[in-house]
Amino acid sequence: MDEPTLRQLLTDVQSGVLSPDDAVARLRRLPFADLGFARVDHHRALRQNMPEAVYAPGKTPEQCAAIVAELLDEPGHGPVLLTKANDAQAAAATARNPGANQHATTLVWRAAAQRPGRILVLTAGTADLPVAEECMATLTAYGFRPTLLADCGVAGVHRLLASADELAEADIVVVVAGMEGALASLVGGITSSPVIAVPTSVGYGAALEGVTALLAMLSSCAAGVTVVGIDNGFGAASAVARLLG
Repeated sequence: MDEPTLRQLLTDVQSGVLSPDDAVARLRRLPFADLGFARVDHHRALRQNMPEAVYAPGKTPEQCAAIVAELLDEPGHGPVLLTKANDAQAAAATARNPGANQHATTLVWRAAAQRPGRILVLTAGTADLPVAEECMATLTAYGFRPTLLADCGVAGVHRLLASADELAEADIVVVVAGMEGALASLVGGITSSPVIAVPTSVGYGAALEGVTALLAMLSSCAAGVTVVGIDNGFGAASAVARLLG
């Protein structure tokens, strides 16, 4: 339940459209619904202005489907996301809950209405696209219309500089990079927009499954670069939503 839904509920009670008993029945679902294997947080949108999402790894397909169903059953919940889902989890969730838009391993139900904000998502390489797609899907669920620029890594820096105008016009730039993670520092040095860096687990042995990129981004000489966890496209998109309100 989000704030507008709660306000409407109170208004309906005040006007007599809804009885106090019916309102209590609705509010009984707050702050969470206990499914036994999960306590689904219906109160999160009121606290954070962003609803709970479902992280698929570690859950059975049936659990994924049940949690999504519970979130969809709550009026005013807003967008519902299932992230990093495998084929079995996605199939179970969509069979029980039709109407999802699937973007790679991210599924979205009930995307929010369009909202302003020029967001640019850059990838260093094509191999970083799965993480970028999770970020793009989450941003779209929240109502943004992000632009993707793929394969702009420092090994061919002219590819990035060819998009200098788009960088200058962006409100926020999300940089998704593995290997040595240098793209975040480069972008942070040529744009005044907030930069959110996403290290990915892409890379050879010394990349240490994303640790090298993570440490490089955290050590960036470009002041003010914000860094999320390895492969966390969802977290980067959530940071954008917080920054843009």
